[in-house]
Amino acid sequence: MPDFPILSVDDLSVEFRTRNGVVPALERVSLSVAKGEVLGIVGESGSGKSVTAYTVIGLLDAAGRAVNGSASFDGVPLTGVRESELRELRGREISMIFQNPRAALNPIRPVGKQIEDVLLRHAQATRLDARAKAVEMLEKVKIVDPENRYWSYPFELSGGMCQRVMIAIALACDPRLLIADEPTTGLDVTTQKATMDLIHDLTRERHMSVVLITHDLGMAAAYCDRIVVMQQGRVVENAPVAELFTKPGHPYTKKLIAASPGPHSSLADLTAVAGEAAVLPLATEPEPLSIPAPQPPAARPLLEVIDLVKEYPRRSETGGWWPWKRADPSEAVFRAVDNISFTLSRGESLGLVGESGCGKSTTSSIVTRLLDPTSGDIIFDGENITTFPAARFARLPQRTKIQMVFQDPTDSLNPRFAARDSIAEPLKRLIGMRDGKQIAAKVDELADKVGLARDLLSRFPHQLSGGQKARVGIARAIAVDPLLLILDEPTSALDVSVQAVVLQQLDRLKRDLGMSYIFVSHDLNVVRLLCERVIVMNKGRIVESGSADAVLNNPREPYTRTLIDAIPHFQPDRIKSDPTSTVPIAGSG
Repeated sequence: MPDFPILSVDDLSVEFRTRNGVVPALERVSLSVAKGEVLGIVGESGSGKSVTAYTVIGLLDAAGRAVNGSASFDGVPLTGVRESELRELRGREISMIFQNPRAALNPIRPVGKQIEDVLLRHAQATRLDARAKAVEMLEKVKIVDPENRYWSYPFELSGGMCQRVMIAIALACDPRLLIADEPTTGLDVTTQKATMDLIHDLTRERHMSVVLITHDLGMAAAYCDRIVVMQQGRVVENAPVAELFTKPGHPYTKKLIAASPGPHSSLADLTAVAGEAAVLPLATEPEPLSIPAPQPPAARPLLEVIDLVKEYPRRSETGGWWPWKRADPSEAVFRAVDNISFTLSRGESLGLVGESGCGKSTTSSIVTRLLDPTSGDIIFDGENITTFPAARFARLPQRTKIQMVFQDPTDSLNPRFAARDSIAEPLKRLIGMRDGKQIAAKVDELADKVGLARDLLSRFPHQLSGGQKARVGIARAIAVDPLLLILDEPTSALDVSVQAVVLQQLDRLKRDLGMSYIFVSHDLNVVRLLCERVIVMNKGRIVESGSADAVLNNPREPYTRTLIDAIPHFQPDRIKSDPTSTVPIAGSG
């Protein structure tokens, strides 16, 4: 490695102006990235990881400002320079994969065109070959059917597919420094590994430097040369990956490692470690997790999904609709959900797993009646709720009985509402709570349950980290005590310590209130901890189902085994002494 870094951050301090005064976000942060190096920045939500990145590339929120220190790229100053100078560097020399791909993508422009825009702006393509290069980038990030997906809009893609488009845009111009802010948050384990392998290969082949911001310590161990650990806006440890995982020096680092879930983890043990590490305002010590033995199904399940189908029309290469282009009806539509059936008992947790785009989120959106099915029936609490159009169902009393925690917490929160108002909204609208003191007390109680500090309740979504926004979404969903809670990747944006506490609280709510869960997740280790039964989906169909123990420990289908083998987690006893070598990724098998 060269003696001089490609990125240097020295004594950087940042503060934000809020309703409650000035809040320090970074305090004298110093770090560097050598050419060709992969630096991991890890820590809990709100530790300052993303603020560091946004400050460096000049995208800090208007309420924030750097009050001390400096940053430079290959000797060129990044702080205190004109926006026009930073614009020339961004996208061409320095590129970023944002944590929230839907917010970063233009909602009214096809994703292929958005890749073209970057290529053309930085003279990496001509009008003649821009489309071919955009399709090639979609193919590189494993987008299925890239020629047709080129014309898709962000709202037509799953969260994981939007993340892959964001990665394609970031890598399109072959930047010298890539800042990846939680680049695999919305991706399934197999695509996550493929994506990180792609970033790793580009780094080695093109001598590109990478800053990987993540709360996934397994990923950091597998792909980083060196790791910086941040806590409350400060750097508390900076060490080569082998040293950090075999001989962590700071107590906070030790607790993060201990709180990371693995294939044989106990949620009770994780929660005990996490509760101390996260300093959460829990009123009592967390109870040990006790997943009950599967019970015989009741005479009438809470939920019955029968022959469910959801189809979307395809687009042609010129952007038109397939029905006007092809006579064969089978080519005119895409089946996101293909004739699936399952049941959910009262008080049961059902895991819904599979790769991005397999139909998990579409299924959950139909069950919660945010989408209308093409065909099939959904019987909830004895009533066929597909007889009501989605728009009408939203106004019926049954709406309070089915709630959802969305995969993308930013898109699901009103940007004009403070966190307190977002959590209070269902209390006012769905159950008619009017007393201000009663509402405030209930919101405080809900914030405590999900580990959201009360002093964050006055902040707006743009002032919260991704993990903090996810906790607001969970608190809002459980506010009205639903019978069925659908959780779409509820812990994907949470750090490991808070994840354990939130899962513990979800288990307690299920047992105390008789609540049922459909838990949509890419993280099979988390599914293993919370769910009694698991359904595996692939290409819109159910390919395997059964008890969590049977499916995750002794899968029948090769596809299920592939998912399990791709789970990343670190193995300290196998980490090599060479910090530039890649740490093995181990599955549970």
